[in-house]
Amino acid sequence: MKWSMKLGRFAGIDVYVHATFFLLLVWFGYVYWAQTGTLAGVVTGLTLILLLFLCVVLHEYGHALTARRYGIATKHITLLPIGGVAMLEKMPEDPRQEVVVALAGPAVNLVIAAGLWLVMAVFHETGTLLDVGIGQGGILPTLLATNLVLAAFNLVPAFPMDGGRVLRALLAMRTDRVQATRIAASVGRLLALVFGFLGLIGNPFLILIAVFVWIGAGAEAESAELDARLSRKPAGLAMITEFHTVAPDDPLSHAVELTLSGTQKDFPVLDGPRIAGALTQAGILRGLRDHGLEGRVSEVMVPVRTAEVGTALDVLLQELQAEGARIVCITRAGALAGIVDLENIAEYLRIQAALGRG
Repeated sequence: MKWSMKLGRFAGIDVYVHATFFLLLVWFGYVYWAQTGTLAGVVTGLTLILLLFLCVVLHEYGHALTARRYGIATKHITLLPIGGVAMLEKMPEDPRQEVVVALAGPAVNLVIAAGLWLVMAVFHETGTLLDVGIGQGGILPTLLATNLVLAAFNLVPAFPMDGGRVLRALLAMRTDRVQATRIAASVGRLLALVFGFLGLIGNPFLILIAVFVWIGAGAEAESAELDARLSRKPAGLAMITEFHTVAPDDPLSHAVELTLSGTQKDFPVLDGPRIAGALTQAGILRGLRDHGLEGRVSEVMVPVRTAEVGTALDVLLQELQAEGARIVCITRAGALAGIVDLENIAEYLRIQAALGRG
């Protein structure tokens, strides 16, 4: 995600923070200064905010580590002003597994709340649970209450929150996944309208949540529709069969000529009959900068994914999106038969949509 800074890598997952998060800290710093008028009040308040977002990150790790048990990797976790996002490569197709992954996040918040309650019980502080202001009950009761709110709020049955995914999974046990997603998305949009109305007459922050839920519900429905239209459609239906290739020893000037003479931007690299890699547009530009026109393809080529001609297009789409790959080389009996990229998958979908309307 643009404007994000890497905080580190934990449990094999990169954690990023978006630049706008620091604006949130500045705003809260101002609020706490206005409330307390002391530097200590500001430090205490910002410490609370950082601890709250640590709980958000742990919530996302609940999803990520549970998904890992089912063989699903997480590309990264990003911390935003409105919460955290764990970018899983995909959600489990088994509805039962999806329920477990979705509930893992709120479960982490409940575990944190239980741990805080035990700590407060040891120090006989459970009587302050209703005092969640900085100048009242302090950090621990505020953290406990907020984790309970996070768990409850995320269970609201609206995409992209966890409750929406649970609802979709439960519906998918009785109907197909696309129809289940449509129903869950409709419920999410209805709740978004409710949040928006409540925001107009009460807390304006609910309007932001309403927009977030409306967009998330629409995106989830579109994604499910896309998967359905590509499912069980072999790569051979959409692959590009008229394309140029380059060899590892070719000069970059040859790649430049091919680029300027047509519309192809990324090229399979063939070492004899063997697929050795791919030369991407970014690689060409980097090679020209570092080595000039006489640089060799082998100096800037990158590994490339291969798939048999019968591989389903939805699988190829997931690989292209998950790995950030530019092309997938399609083979028939081990020999290069075509290439697939995001652009020609989109073109295939446009053609199918036009045929469907006809």
